[in-house]
Amino acid sequence: MKTAGARPEIWTYGHRNPQGMTIHPTTGAIWEHEHGPQGGDELNIVEKGKNYGWPLITFGIDYDNSIISKDTARAGLEQPAIYWRPSIAPCGMTFVTSPQFKDWNGDLIVGSLKFMQLQHLTIKGNKVMAREVIFPGIGRVRDVRQGPDGNIYVVLENSGKIVRISPKK
Repeated sequence: MKTAGARPEIWTYGHRNPQGMTIHPTTGAIWEHEHGPQGGDELNIVEKGKNYGWPLITFGIDYDNSIISKDTARAGLEQPAIYWRPSIAPCGMTFVTSPQFKDWNGDLIVGSLKFMQLQHLTIKGNKVMAREVIFPGIGRVRDVRQGPDGNIYVVLENSGKIVRISPKK
């Protein structure tokens, strides 16, 4: 898609404070999450030339409680796959592909700085079907990755620890 006057190095626009990006293991789609203001953190599937709306549309309000936009949708602007209200301050995410986590295969694990937890998002195609909190109180999550050994590794901010998550045997 070509946008008149757009710089060629800009692939997408309308994002607010992206924090994580990963590629879906089967579809190849790029998934990105970003911090919104108070409310309105988003998980987006980003595609070349698309506008994700910031600040024209948002599910959040400004930090002084003023309205940024009264709109949460407009023609020509993309909608998030999901949004979090209240904000979880997403940070780090990974798709699970390990045979060790059979029940989570193809799902997304997302970290939360604000609520110090991980969220397990059940994914079907390009849709989030369900969300659940896992490991509440684990700490401020900075990154989440699946390692080559099939375990999930979580980097925690305050303690500086790296936590390995393995399935129960």
